Amino acid sequence: MNELALRIAVMPGDGIGPEVMEAALLVLDAVQRRVGGFRLLLEPLEAGAAAYRRSGVALSEECFARAAAADAILFGAMGLPDVRLPDGREIAPQLDLRERLCLFAGVRPIRLLPGVPSALADPRAREIDLVILREQTEGLFAGRGRGLVTEERAEDRLVVTRPASERLFEFAFALARERKTRRGRARVDLVDKANVLGSMAFFRAIFLERAARYPEIEAGCRYVDATALDLVRRPWDLDVLVTENLMGDILSDLGAGLVGGMGFAPTADLGSGKGLFQPAHGSAPDIAGRGIANPTAMILSAAMMLEWLGRTRAVESCRIAAERIESAVERVYASGRIRPVELGGTSGTRAIAEAVAAELEAGPVDPLSPERRA
Repeated sequence: MNELALRIAVMPGDGIGPEVMEAALLVLDAVQRRVGGFRLLLEPLEAGAAAYRRSGVALSEECFARAAAADAILFGAMGLPDVRLPDGREIAPQLDLRERLCLFAGVRPIRLLPGVPSALADPRAREIDLVILREQTEGLFAGRGRGLVTEERAEDRLVVTRPASERLFEFAFALARERKTRRGRARVDLVDKANVLGSMAFFRAIFLERAARYPEIEAGCRYVDATALDLVRRPWDLDVLVTENLMGDILSDLGAGLVGGMGFAPTADLGSGKGLFQPAHGSAPDIAGRGIANPTAMILSAAMMLEWLGRTRAVESCRIAAERIESAVERVYASGRIRPVELGGTSGTRAIAEAVAAELEAGPVDPLSPERRA
């Protein structure tokens, strides 16, 4: 039986990146043994602070070309606080990849897993299931490395264009429609600061134009400061929040804090036919090498990669594998068998990955799987 081979650029990066990547690969190996129809061809690529420290280049052109040619990019974490560019900024190959591959849609699901405590005491916190959708090619990040800095003054620019805004909002309403199919409700809220900034008023006007094309989906606008308040006060009422680059960056971390922490926050950076998948957390050099990093976000990011590959490459087995991983993660946490160190437990990186892999191994074997064919 022929299997579809999918080439995955694996970029572990720095700090805890290699550790959580190893955990995710263990889970991916386990799910491939149980679900057939596809095969992941992994291509390790080196980039990040360690590469910059050694060679003076954080993301070589060869590395970029290989990543760009892959079916998907699986990304650990890159950057270290003490490795900086001459202008004082940290190296950030992930931002270079977003810009050069036009990965405009930063998809940040915020969902509380069974058995994981929320920072909120309200029992309705169990219902938290929202997505922060972040525009990733413009906004304030457009000023990265291009701002004006003198002895007396520093300026960064905020860029909003109609084409980039329109494609983001189309993505947002398509995402909400898909969620409505699964969850029975759909709403998109624009998050901005249109009461102060002309660029945000422009952003809002484009959003309202697009929203008028989707009368079946509720739509609204809210200011970023009020949204931060509501993320703490009533996040269970929120569905899809679409916003500018920097605002989305900040709100994503707040959202992660509501559902256990950064170790539970997977992400997908998506463009036209291109996808990069990574945990929302950074390289965390303070705990690197200790085996205590929570790999759950990395494992769920790998599941997001499989779901995206299944949808964009029309490979149903990839979507099945994604569902298997997500379900295995939920069952493991619901059972109480693991509790990450960041939640006060003792389960290390490897133990969490092995628990999820064991849950997958205990599940059904599909007819096309390598184990059944053997």
